[in-house]
Amino acid sequence: MFGVALPGRGPLAKPDLILKIAERADSLRFDSVFVTDHVVLPVSAARSRYPYAESGQFPGGMDQDYLEPLTLLGHLAHATRRVRLGTSVLVIPYRNPVTTAKMLATLDVLSGGRVILGAGVGWLREEFEALAAPPFAARGEVTNEYLQVMRSPASYKGRHYSLPEVYALPRPRQEGGIPIWIGGHTDQALRRAAELGDGWHPIGLRAPARLEPAEYAAKAKQLRAYARAAGRDPDAISLTFRAPMQVVGTRARPGAGGDRPLLQGTAAQVVADLREYETQGVSHFVFDAVGPDAQAVLANLERFAHDVRPKLTAKRR
Repeated sequence: MFGVALPGRGPLAKPDLILKIAERADSLRFDSVFVTDHVVLPVSAARSRYPYAESGQFPGGMDQDYLEPLTLLGHLAHATRRVRLGTSVLVIPYRNPVTTAKMLATLDVLSGGRVILGAGVGWLREEFEALAAPPFAARGEVTNEYLQVMRSPASYKGRHYSLPEVYALPRPRQEGGIPIWIGGHTDQALRRAAELGDGWHPIGLRAPARLEPAEYAAKAKQLRAYARAAGRDPDAISLTFRAPMQVVGTRARPGAGGDRPLLQGTAAQVVADLREYETQGVSHFVFDAVGPDAQAVLANLERFAHDVRPKLTAKRR
């Protein structure tokens, strides 16, 4: 399966453009569209390091538009017909878990059962403090408890959250509830995915978290071991992967000095890269745009749908 990460932040975070990309992804029969999450961005983030860039700096800086993801998903639920609608990822400690569960269940009902919850613990200490969220140091424990509350928001008693017996209706449209994909690539994230998740959803942007196939395979092996230790079936946990993707012309070679980023190159190169990840068990890819040019984003989706996907689906037959 193949999905598209929508530009919910930065220069392309315009309602008409986001809808155009989502509708194009829907019409090109991509399987999913995803939106990302920040509520506020601090003027100064001296104590925090962005984990998906060597520089540690947040791409585009802190002074940029950032659309609220659950509100945006409500808009997309009406504008699309078949694609799954997901968060990649929602920072779980930022919001009351019962309220979040209610919003997600409502989205699932409105969309006809298309929601995926990509869930993360967050990395931006200053944002936690600005939102008066639970302590940054406890974010992993809080996330685990909140996810358990969200699984069945009827009653709960834990260290960080307690809920008396309540009705929380309607339930999600999907049988078995909304699938939860756990974001992150750390050991703690792997344990969380193994114990609480329906899927693992790491991001491979650039060093030190590029997650090339061999590294992905090693972490997936560890995840399966954690799942078995928790008494769960490892095969019931979906392996997914989000990364930038670009299909270029037959003579073009992105990168310098022969250093071609994975999933960026000719159609044949992208096909080969995707097959490597599929060999490691990846069943759902989510693609980021490489640059902020709207027409290039749309053209890249077309090239993938026409030049890459048929070669992959043909091999599966």
